[in-house]
This record gives sequence, structure tokens and C-alpha cells, in this order.
Amino acid sequence: MFDSGVGGLSVLREIRRELPAEDLLYVADSAFGPYGDKPNSLIQARAAAIVRWLERQRVKLIVVACNTATGVAIDGLRAGTDTPVVAIEPAIKPAARHTKSGVIGVLATAPTLASARFERLVSTHGTGVTVLEQPCPGLAEQIDKGELSSPLARSLVEEYVRPLIERGADTLVLGCTHYPFVASAIQAAAGPAVHLIDPAEAVAREVRRRLLALDLLAPTSRSGTERFWTSGAPGEVRAVTAQLWQRDVDVEHLPPESLV
Repeated sequence: MFDSGVGGLSVLREIRRELPAEDLLYVADSAFGPYGDKPNSLIQARAAAIVRWLERQRVKLIVVACNTATGVAIDGLRAGTDTPVVAIEPAIKPAARHTKSGVIGVLATAPTLASARFERLVSTHGTGVTVLEQPCPGLAEQIDKGELSSPLARSLVEEYVRPLIERGADTLVLGCTHYPFVASAIQAAAGPAVHLIDPAEAVAREVRRRLLALDLLAPTSRSGTERFWTSGAPGEVRAVTAQLWQRDVDVEHLPPESLV
């Protein structure tokens, strides 16, 4: 699986809980992330290159653990590989079902919110509710640096959450895999009555379902492993990954030439 940085570890965490026997490979494209402020062409090129690299590792399934990459690149990724691909996307459908006020807020990157895929999600599953879109520039960058409770991170959360609550949102969608790592700050800014929805658990269940359907589940008698790579500086990514994964890890360097 891959993400623009360490945010996808929130998805990896749920997949590990759901599938303790599987070997998991994680790529943080930190040299080019976060993807939220990058042009679509770069995101598409990076995602395609990482998928090709994962295929060379002989993986049996690929998870796009990045809402931005899903929004702008998923159709091309699926068309370009025979490997099954599971992608995360903002959880509009469960949010629309859950809201009592009829107003849901979506915290995400600008490319995710501007994507045709997000527009289809809203038109398909957001009928009858008001969907408030809130881009969150700078927040993923704070999380990639491990600054989960810094004054700047708290200030950004407050800035992005408060207008949604003031407009009546009672359900917030965490539309970026980074944001679950500041869920407590988001909840504090929103208030205890507001429900947060993180689609990572649904992704983990879908991974299990796909592997089971393909008869590819690992034997339950074994314990799975994790390996981590980054296109950025391994030392920096290792420190934040250990913080978020809550144990020491080894992060290997993924040089550009390896993605060719």
C-alpha cells in the first residue's frame, strides 16, 4: 500500500487488526508529498510508478491509502495493472446515513474535493443532505512531521472545523488518511455531539473480502510482518512512523531509479 506520506498508516493499522497473518508493505512517497498541493499530473505519475514497483515485489493486492491519489489517479491505476486494487475515498454514503441535521462536513485536500470522483460520490450518495466541503491546506504537512498537537496543528484544526459546525454539520468525514491521527483535536473542536467517520475500517474489511474471494488469504497460523519504504529521508520518516505506529520500525530508502 502507499500514501503521499505517513497518513496511510491509519489504514495500515486497521488492515493489521483485520488481517494479522498478512505481510504488509508500505510506501510513503514523502519526497513528493503531501499530494494536496501538487498538480494532478505529478500525482498520477507518482502513483503509477509506485504501483509498478509494488507489482515487482509480487504483491497480491494493492491499497491506495491516499484519498487524493484515489480522486485523481485511481481509474488509470486500475486500467494499468492486473493486480487487484482497493482504494480509500471519503465516506459520503455512511455520513449521509448517519446525519440527523442533514448536514455533513468533509475535511479533505483541495484535489480530493475538486476531483470528478468526489463529485460522483456526492451526487450518488449525498442526495437529500447538504455536503459542506472543507479543504485543509497545511494540516497533512503537520502530521507528516509528527506535529500532532503543536499550536499550529491545533489552530489549523480549529480553523477548518469550526465553520462546518457553525453551518449545522453533525457528522464530519475524515477525507484524508492523515486526519485520524488528529481525530482527538478534531473532536474537541467539533464538540462531543458531532460524529467523526474514518473509512479505514471499511477499507480493511474490503481487503479481507477481496483476498477471500480470490483465495489469497494467508494462513491464520502465521504472524504477518511489516516493511516500510520512503522516497524521502528515511531517518525523518522512521521517527514519525515509529511515533504513529507506536513501536520502533526500520524504514528503507526508495530511490527514484527503483521506480522506473
